[in-house]
Order: sequence, then C-alpha cells, then structure tokens
Amino acid sequence: MNIFVINSGSSSIKYQLFKMPSTKPVCSGLVERIGLEEGIITHKTFIHGEEKTFKYNLEVHDHEVGLKEVNDLLIDKKIGVIENADEIKAVGHRIVHGGEAFTEPTIITPKVKEKLKQTFQLAPLHNPAGYRGIEVAEKIFKAATQIAVFDTAFHKTMPPEAYRFAIPNSYYKDYNIRTYGFHGTSHKYVSHQAEIFLNKKGLKLISIHLGNGCSTAAINDGKSIDTSMGFGPLSGLIMGTRSGDIDATVIFYLVNQLGYDIDQVSTLLNKRSGMLGLTGFSDMRDITKAINEGNANAKLAYDMYAYRIKKFIGAYAAALNGLDAIIFTAGVGENDALVRELVCTNMEYLGLQIDKDKNKIRSGETREINKLESKVKILVVPTNEELEIVNQCFELLN
Repeated sequence: MNIFVINSGSSSIKYQLFKMPSTKPVCSGLVERIGLEEGIITHKTFIHGEEKTFKYNLEVHDHEVGLKEVNDLLIDKKIGVIENADEIKAVGHRIVHGGEAFTEPTIITPKVKEKLKQTFQLAPLHNPAGYRGIEVAEKIFKAATQIAVFDTAFHKTMPPEAYRFAIPNSYYKDYNIRTYGFHGTSHKYVSHQAEIFLNKKGLKLISIHLGNGCSTAAINDGKSIDTSMGFGPLSGLIMGTRSGDIDATVIFYLVNQLGYDIDQVSTLLNKRSGMLGLTGFSDMRDITKAINEGNANAKLAYDMYAYRIKKFIGAYAAALNGLDAIIFTAGVGENDALVRELVCTNMEYLGLQIDKDKNKIRSGETREINKLESKVKILVVPTNEELEIVNQCFELLN
C-alpha cells in the first residue's frame, strides 16, 4: 500500500512516500519558500538501496503548485517511484492541533474539515497550513483516503490535574482552555523505540524533544501523563525563538507600563525570545561557536537552557513516582553533546550518570550514553515523525 505523508507548513511542504508495510521511504523531499520569488525543491529517491538527490529552484506560487511539482517527480519516467497519482492509496497529514475534538487518527470527510476549521484559532500559524495541504492533496491524489494525524493526540491520556488551569471552570467548559501539549507524534515514536531498545514494557520515561521548538513529556507505560507545552506551543522549555515559561506579570508590565500592544507581546515572546533573544542566534551550532569564542551571553544561555530542562526532569520524576530512562531526541537533542552533558551533570540524586565519552559519539542509531552504574538510562533516540504518521495511517486502514 502506497501511503504519502505530508507535513504542510505556512511556506513549505515536507513529504515522504512509503510502500507499506515496509517502513523505509522510497522517496522524501522538501518544498521551501512557497509564495516567494524563488522556491527550492529538494527530492530524494531510494531505489535498490541507492539514494539520489535532486535539488533545483522554481517559482512556487502556492501549495498547489508545489504539490503538483512533487507529483510530477513521483511519476517521472526516469526517477519516479509510481506510475500515476492514483497509486497513492492514502495521504497522511500532520496536523498540529486537534483540540478536544480530535484525539485519534481521523479519516477526513466534509464534516471533519468543518471541525478542523474550528481549530484554527488554537494554532493560527500551523493548522491553516495543514488544512491547506489537505485541500491541495484532495485535488491531486483523488483516489487516496485522506487522513489527519494530530500532534496533540498523544497527550489525550493526561489526567485533569495535569491539563487543567487554575482559572474559573467556565473558561474550560465554554472555551476549552486547557493544556493540550505538542510534539506528541515525536514523543510517542521515541518512547516506543525506547521500549524496543530496552526490551521492556511499562517504563517510566521522560522524553525531551529539543529542536527549534522544545518540549518534554512524562510517559508512564506508553501513555503521556504530563507535558511542558500547554494551550499553545509557547510554554515550558526555552526554545530557539520562544521564551518558554514566563511570569504572566511580565506581559501586564509590557502592556501597561511600556505601551506594548498584544501583537507586539506575541511577537516578542514567540519570535524574538528564547536563545535568539539571549544570544542573537537561534541555531545552537552558532551559539556553541560563540561559547568557544568566549561569549559570556552564549554560555549563560546554554546554562539557562539546560537548567530549565533539569527542573522539568525533577518535576516529572516526581509525577511518575520513579524513572527508568530519559530520552533526548530531535535536532538538538540528537546532535548537541554539550546540551546533554549540561542537563545530566550533577543529577546523581535522581540516578543519572552520563558517560562523557559515549555522549560525544555521533550516531544515527538509538544508543545509551550513561555509565554502566547509572540507575537511570540516558538514551539518544532519533525521532521519525513521518514514520509514526504512516504507521498510524496503515493501522487505521487495516
């Protein structure tokens, strides 16, 4: 069964095609700079174990133009992997926010689309883009079943004491204001991979997803019981450009004393804060370089970044009443040895002892980076959200 996975952003489309039940993609790619003067298309094929990459520039007016170009690559006589678009039996769409309405992978119908529109206010930067991807895919892959997979769905198992806010009950009942959590597709995938790697079920895990956006999740026996992102993706850990947790009084001060309007506050906290605000860089590689050059702000930013993660580890170890392993994943989590070392240093009380030599080894495989005597495992697990999405789609259809 050919299942095509689409992750549609405001100006980009990420994609992978799987011939299920094989879990290795036959092609993948990225359409960037949609709507700008010159777009970029990167397309990779995996044929007979050989990877070939094609990259070129093209004016991509909108998502429909971009996805049509991708379809042309899929059916190209020389590099194509299918003969026509009707060979795609299902298209899996990553949708960031499902609200309270969507807690499972869902086949998209006209009624579902109307409900999806109601989630736009919950994720105004992400859900409209995901919806646009659905509408375009319906035009191109007409024979395919369209399926939405929601980032918030994994966190549906959180208990009320974890997801409710201490504000009047009416705000939850009337407006569904609560913690939803994000990066659920990643947290679900890596926690399952940890179970496989450790050959054990019923684990108490803390999954730490560190990319440009960052979140952590407390997972007990495969179920999320708490997570750091909340109603939206701003809260919790320090991120590339987002502040993470901040005293709400700061917002009142910005508005009432400094004259900010609410859009300016949103821009400040979402786009100009985090590591960018602290150092002038949002890419951790640039910040590491600055540390090596003696930049004190960069060093402080790294310490703050790691300290915030440590606090969540302590809180979630308490919520779980124990801890079997912590997981580092996503771009920073998988590749930044300094972050992992800072987080796991001076954590012996919780049973964490990092092996600095193991930590420095780069690998694309799941691995342990703890000392043999460490009571809690420290794992690096490469995430694969597209594979998790295709697995959920395949399971739904079978």
